[in-house]
Amino acid sequence: MYTIVDIETTGNGIKGNKITEISIFKTDGHQVLDEFTSLVNPECEIPYFITGLTGIDNFMVREAPTLKEIAPKIEEITRDCIFVAHSVNFDYHVIKNEFSLIGKSFVRKKLCTVRLARRAFPGISSYSLGKLCTALEIPITDRHRARGDAEATMVLFQKVLSQPDSESLISHFLNARSQEATLPPGLSRKTYDRLPKKPGVYYFKNGKGEIIYVGKAKSIQKRVLGHFYDRSEKEMRLCRETSDISFELSGSDLLALLMESAAIKHHFPKYNRAQKRNTVPYGIFSYEDRNGIKHLAYERLSKVNRPIAVLRNTTECRLFMEELCKAYELCPRYCHLQQNVKQCSHFRIANCRGICRGEETVYAYNERVERAIEDYRNQQENLLIKEKGRNANEEAVVCIQDGCYKGYGFVNKEISLSSIEDLLALIIPQKDTIEARQLISAYLARHPDKCLPLELQ
Repeated sequence: MYTIVDIETTGNGIKGNKITEISIFKTDGHQVLDEFTSLVNPECEIPYFITGLTGIDNFMVREAPTLKEIAPKIEEITRDCIFVAHSVNFDYHVIKNEFSLIGKSFVRKKLCTVRLARRAFPGISSYSLGKLCTALEIPITDRHRARGDAEATMVLFQKVLSQPDSESLISHFLNARSQEATLPPGLSRKTYDRLPKKPGVYYFKNGKGEIIYVGKAKSIQKRVLGHFYDRSEKEMRLCRETSDISFELSGSDLLALLMESAAIKHHFPKYNRAQKRNTVPYGIFSYEDRNGIKHLAYERLSKVNRPIAVLRNTTECRLFMEELCKAYELCPRYCHLQQNVKQCSHFRIANCRGICRGEETVYAYNERVERAIEDYRNQQENLLIKEKGRNANEEAVVCIQDGCYKGYGFVNKEISLSSIEDLLALIIPQKDTIEARQLISAYLARHPDKCLPLELQ
């Protein structure tokens, strides 16, 4: 048994999306056995643009039953049936969420007529309900009203069932382990299958080819699949709009981070929030206390004059401090990794020479702090970071010149470079943004061994 379902909503996102109309046709695949259609009082205002689309306004639903009042009927008609809808995840999860708000559970097996139609009727330019009905000559009345769309979906479903391989097709999409069952309605399996299981950047695109989301991953295919399993409001809206996914390999996580940051700044995608907001970076700085001991500390960048390093958050600041402590035998207490203690006792740093215990002179300690600062600043002026390339025959490089991020490139291991100019010719120029500097500073704090002077031997 199947129930063909369509709903109209207030359009305020999954968690705030309230049902304004619902229509359910119960069928055995051949004939209609039962039907339930009703307007629903969403107990909130219906936006004007939704009324313009559906024709349902606040006056029409004022005397309509609430979802709580019709929930028993919805439960009864869908019980022991497979839940079928066009772009099923939307309808199913809105109903599921509405039920949870009234303290009820709603769990049904589900089928999507978009995905079924893609397999049963390949080659159609668009699989939206309206375009599909036109292509398959399915009559559709009262478009964007629950009963009209549900009735058209039912006829579409019957056409799918009339295909010779319909039984195996239905079984395939009912398989909970089928990855294809999670793919967005507008995305083909072929597009997903060509995604690599390697580090890089991926781009979600809508039907117009516009980039609507940029992400990075150590395994592009695995991370992309994670979007499809995510049932959050943002992810479901993103997936409904996705028609294509392209990618660029990076070879390493650092390159992927830098490529992602540059792509977000360039394309300003609709669904990216990070790096579109104004971030609050932090700066590392030094000062002397009343005893003449040099401290290393961190504060919001706006309060720091000539910072030693610029980092994204306090966690990265602490990691940076820990690396300096280990490399130059500095004291965690005077690097502000431990507060309100007379003597340091950091669980990861045990090589303090004893400035906090009076076992080392202030002069000797300060000399190491100054050397740490000078070495880091010199290191940041002109340097090259080498990382894994996209394949075994190349390596990736990130270039910093005169303290500015110049860009990245991929260099064939067999090419002999005789000058800095030769190297820079292979670099893909990038903007020296604060986000890029933060990424590089954080990376060097964790991997100081990956830093090389910008010079060719």
